[in-house]
Amino acid sequence: VCLRIPTDPQAAPEYAHSIRLDGDIILGGLFPVHARGDRGTPCGELKKEKGIHRLEAMMFAIDLINKDPELLPNITLGARILDTCSRDTYALEQSLTFVQALIERDGSDVRCANGDPPIFTKPDKIVGVIGAAASSVSIMVANILRLFKIPQISYASTAPELSDNTRYDFFSRVVPPDSYQAQAMMDIVTAMEWNYVSTLASEGNYGESGVEAFIQISRETGGVCIAQSLKIPREPRPGEFDKIIRRLLETSNARAIIMFANEDDIRRVLDAAKRNNQTGHFLWVGSDSWGSKISPVIGQERVAEGAITILPKRASVDAFDRYFRSRSLSNNRRNVWFAEFWEENFNCKLGMHGKRPGSLKKCTGLEKVGRDSSYEQEGKVQFVMDAVYAMAHALHRMHRELCYGYPGLCPRMANNIDGKELLNHIRAVNFNGSAGTPVVFNENGDAPGRYDIFQYQITNRSTAEYRVIGSWTNKLHLKVEAMHWRMGDPSFPASVCSLPCRTGERKKVVKGVPCCWHCERCEGYHFQASEFTCELCPYEKRPDANRTGCTPIPIIKLEWHSPWAIVPVFIAMLGIIATSFVIVTFVRYNDTPIVRASGREMSYVLLTGIFLCYAITFLMIATPDVGVCSLRRIFLGLGMCFSYAALLTKTNRIHRIFEQGKKSVTAPRFISPASQLVITFSLISVQLLGVFVWFAVDPPHTVVDYGEQRTQDPMAARGVLKCDISDLSLICSLGYSILLMVTCTVYAIKTRGVPETFNEAKPIGFTMYTTCIIWLAFIPIFFGTSQSAERMYIQTTTLTISLSLSASVSLGMLYMPKVYIILFHPEQNVPKRKRSFKAIVTAATMSGKLTQKGGDRPNGEVKTELCESMETNTCG
Repeated sequence: VCLRIPTDPQAAPEYAHSIRLDGDIILGGLFPVHARGDRGTPCGELKKEKGIHRLEAMMFAIDLINKDPELLPNITLGARILDTCSRDTYALEQSLTFVQALIERDGSDVRCANGDPPIFTKPDKIVGVIGAAASSVSIMVANILRLFKIPQISYASTAPELSDNTRYDFFSRVVPPDSYQAQAMMDIVTAMEWNYVSTLASEGNYGESGVEAFIQISRETGGVCIAQSLKIPREPRPGEFDKIIRRLLETSNARAIIMFANEDDIRRVLDAAKRNNQTGHFLWVGSDSWGSKISPVIGQERVAEGAITILPKRASVDAFDRYFRSRSLSNNRRNVWFAEFWEENFNCKLGMHGKRPGSLKKCTGLEKVGRDSSYEQEGKVQFVMDAVYAMAHALHRMHRELCYGYPGLCPRMANNIDGKELLNHIRAVNFNGSAGTPVVFNENGDAPGRYDIFQYQITNRSTAEYRVIGSWTNKLHLKVEAMHWRMGDPSFPASVCSLPCRTGERKKVVKGVPCCWHCERCEGYHFQASEFTCELCPYEKRPDANRTGCTPIPIIKLEWHSPWAIVPVFIAMLGIIATSFVIVTFVRYNDTPIVRASGREMSYVLLTGIFLCYAITFLMIATPDVGVCSLRRIFLGLGMCFSYAALLTKTNRIHRIFEQGKKSVTAPRFISPASQLVITFSLISVQLLGVFVWFAVDPPHTVVDYGEQRTQDPMAARGVLKCDISDLSLICSLGYSILLMVTCTVYAIKTRGVPETFNEAKPIGFTMYTTCIIWLAFIPIFFGTSQSAERMYIQTTTLTISLSLSASVSLGMLYMPKVYIILFHPEQNVPKRKRSFKAIVTAATMSGKLTQKGGDRPNGEVKTELCESMETNTCG
C-alpha cells in the first residue's frame, strides 16, 4: 500500500477492530469481545462480561502502572488489544498483528501509481501478550508467539496441555491449570465417598484435557472408577443432549457427573435432564467454566440444585468497580467496542448507525453503569490485572538489570527487548496481586492452585444461590455441614457402583471395574480376613458373630445335671446301695451255711468287682483331669476283671470237681479258698500289668476334641473335654475282661449238665448268657454312634449302663436269692450232717440220672453238704 495519512485518528480503519494505546513498551491483548459467529461469520454477539469487563481491566491496570512512580518509572506502557471472537482460527489470524514488526517486508517489487517506492507504516512492536481466554485459542496463539520469542501470560486458560514447557515454553498463566482443578474435583469426589462417576466434556482442549487429567488422577490414586466418559460435539445435532442423558442413565448408579464443559453446553445438559424427568437424580460437579455463573442455571434451578462447582480463588477488585461504573461514551472513546456495549447493556440504540436492530429506545448517553443497569464484576478481572502486573514487574526487573540508574528506556531495551530474557524475569516475579494473594509461577509457568468450592443451593425461601462450602489449596477443606441437598431430603447422596458389603462378607470385584463388586458371605468356619478375602479359622476356633475374627470354640463336658448323666448315675447309685446291702448281709451272716456254701472269699471278690462296675460310672462322668483320667484307666476294666476272674475261678472249680468225681474219689488240686484267691488275683494282675504298661507308654492326660461336635453351623460347634483314651485303647482295656467273660461262659456251658440242686453252675450260666447279650448290644451302639454329634453323651451313657447292667445281672442272679433265704427263710439256712466227699459226689452224680426232683430237700442242701464235708480240706 502507499502511504495514506488519516484525517481523523479516531476513524483510522487500520485500528477499527482493535484498541491501540500508545506507550514506550507495547503489550498485546487477546479477549473474547464477541461470541463465535454462526453460518460462516467469524464473530457473533457481544460478550459484556467476558469481553468488555476483561479488556477494560487490562486498560485499567495499564493506567495504574503508568501512574505508579515505583513501578516502571518514566516508562509508559501501551497496548494493542484484539478480539478473538471466541474462535481459535480467527484468533490466529488476529495474532499475526503481534509479529508484524518482527517480519521483514520486501518492497522491491512494489511501486505506487506515481512510480515511487511504497512507504510501509511501521507496526507496533509487541514485547508480550496478555491472553487468551479459551485454552484452544491460547494453544493456537502460543504456537506462533514462541516462534518469535514473545512471552504470553493468560488470565483464563487452564488446559493441562499448556503446562508442557517443551511445546509451550513462552506461555505462562496466573490461573492454575486444570490438573490442579482435576485434583481438587477428585478430592471432592473422595470426600463425598463417591467411587463411581461419569465424565462429560465439551469437545476441545479445555474439556477433553480436563477430563483426561481427572481420569489420569483416578487411575493413579485408585478408589474412583469412571462409568462413562462422554463428549459433547462442537456442533451438536438436534436431540444430542437427550441422547447424552439417556446414555448417562445406562449406568444409573453413577449419579455424580464430572463436567468440563462451556456454559452453553452446561445449560443445554441441564435442560435435557429436566426434559427427561431426571431432576434430583444427577449430582453435578462442575469445573471453573461453571463456577458461580448464573446463566447456565437460569430457569433450571431445581435440576441444578446441589451442584458442586469450583472456581479459582478470587476477590472483587473494588477499584475496578469504581473505574468501570464511571465509564461513559464521552470518557471511554479508546474502547472501540464500548458503544456496542452501551447499546447491549442499556437496551437502547445509538443513532442511525447503532448496532442493534429494531425499534428500541434511543440512548441518551447519560445512562450510568450500575444505576440504570445491573452490574457485577466478572470473575476473571482480578486475573487480567494480575497478568498485566506480572508483565510489568518482569519489565521492571529487566529494566533494573539492563538500565540501572537510567531514567526511561535505555538503548539496550529501547532497540530490542529479548523475549527469552523477559520470560526468565516473568518466571521469577513474586508480588501480591490485586486480591492480595501472591502471584508466582513454577518452572512450567503455572500459578499455584487456589480454589473456592461452591454449591448451588435452594434455601427455605425458595431462593437459589451459590454458597461457598470450602476451599482447596493443595489440600481440600470442605465444610460438610454447610452442604445442602434436595429440599426435604436429609440423606447424604451416593454415587457408588456397589453398596458396601456387610461385616463378614468379602468383595468379589468385577473384572476390569475395581469399584464394582459382588458381596459373598464368608461361609462355614471362614472369617473375613480382609476386604477381599475370607480365611479359615484355626481348628480350635470359630468365626465370631460378625465373622470379622475368630473366637475360641466353647468347651463342654458331660455335666452331672444332664439327662445323659442322671440315668446312669441313678442306676449306679441303686446298684451301689444293693451291693452294699448284700455285702453287709454276708458279713453279718458270715458263718451261716448259705454264705459259707457260696465261698465267702470268692463272693467278697465278686461283690468288690460288682461294686467297682457301679462306681466307675462316677469316674466316667466326672470332669476330666489327669487324676480322673488315671483312675478311669485303672478302674474301667478292673471291676469287670474282678467279677469275671472270680466267676471264672468258681466255674472252673465246679467243672474240675465233677470231672474229677467221675474218675476218682480224690478231690482235685487247687480247690481250697487260698488256691482260689491266688488264681483269681493272678488273673486280675494281668489286667493291672496291662494298665501299668499303658501308663508307661502313654501317660494319661486330657484333650479337647474339636472334631466330635464340629457341626456345619459354627455357632453350634463345641469342643469336648475328654481323657485321651481312644476307642482302640478302650477296647483293649475291656478286652481282657471280655475274654474272661467269654471263657467263663464256656465253662458255664460245660457245667450246664450238673443238676441245679447241687451247684451254682446254672445261675452262673444264666448270668454269663445275659451279660454276653448286653455286651453284644453295647458294641454296635458304641461304635455306630462314632459320627454322631451326641457321640460323647451316647458312648459314655452306653458304657456306664452296660457296666451297671452287667453288675446288676451278676448281683441279681447270684446273690439276691441267697440274701432272700438268709433274711426271709432262716429255717433253710441251717447246717446238715456231714458226709464223705465220695458219698456226696456219688449222690450228686446219681441225682442227675434220677427222675425225681430234689425239691423235697431244701435248696442248696447237697451243695452245702459238699462244702461242709470238705470244709477242712476244700471249702471255705
